[in-house]
Amino acid sequence: MSDREGMDEDVLKNLPGGVALSWGIVKKPRRGPKGELSISQIVQAAVAIADKEGLAAVSMSRVAQSFGFTTMSLYRYVNSKNDLLLLMQEAASDIAVPAEGEAGSWREEMRAYVKASVRMFREHPWYADIPISGLPLTPNILRWIDWPLRIMREFPINDFEKMAFTLLLSSYAKACGIIERDVDLAIKSGESMEAFSGLHYTAALKALVEPEKYPHLYPVLMSGAYTGEAESPIGDDLDFGLERILDGMEQYIRTKSSPEK
Repeated sequence: MSDREGMDEDVLKNLPGGVALSWGIVKKPRRGPKGELSISQIVQAAVAIADKEGLAAVSMSRVAQSFGFTTMSLYRYVNSKNDLLLLMQEAASDIAVPAEGEAGSWREEMRAYVKASVRMFREHPWYADIPISGLPLTPNILRWIDWPLRIMREFPINDFEKMAFTLLLSSYAKACGIIERDVDLAIKSGESMEAFSGLHYTAALKALVEPEKYPHLYPVLMSGAYTGEAESPIGDDLDFGLERILDGMEQYIRTKSSPEK
């Protein structure tokens, strides 16, 4: 028996259209030739367009043209462009979660979670351009939320704290993913890494940035830390930030584990 068999139809019908489609709750297409298209084919075509040309290139008409069909033919399967965008996001989130304990310690597992999240933004540069429209409700994205919750399963913290940590880590992953995506796009467009980081403009900045106007930035710039003129003793900035987040989590957990005095 299907997991959805016996469910209250009134409960399921309250789901937004795109969310229902993501769970496989599909109504038969309106009148049209049988076997023309499938929702999966439509979404895959839209993802391919976005991966190559960006999110702005995706439209119902453009996707329909890729199959040689009219725009109206798509509306028999997907009700709106917003539903299509949600299904694209869901498709891009279909990444295998490693087996429990595969990465090692909880910190290593959290690193794997964040790095996999960052990689998703790099592999699909348009992913972060889809605005947040509400609480995640689709199966693949919920699986991403389930992953860090699994890691924190035995932590001595409540569910609200676990969700707050999940939001913190996912937000950091998104910020890092957008930065790394933008670096990728800049390099792809022909810009050098030295130009992107500002290293090419170090001398000009040193001439323009006056200590009276920028009293705190000035010494950082002069030390070579701002543009990467000097080698960093802390390694990668994004990895450094993640480790400090994990340090904070570890300290918080230790505090919660300590008996009250």
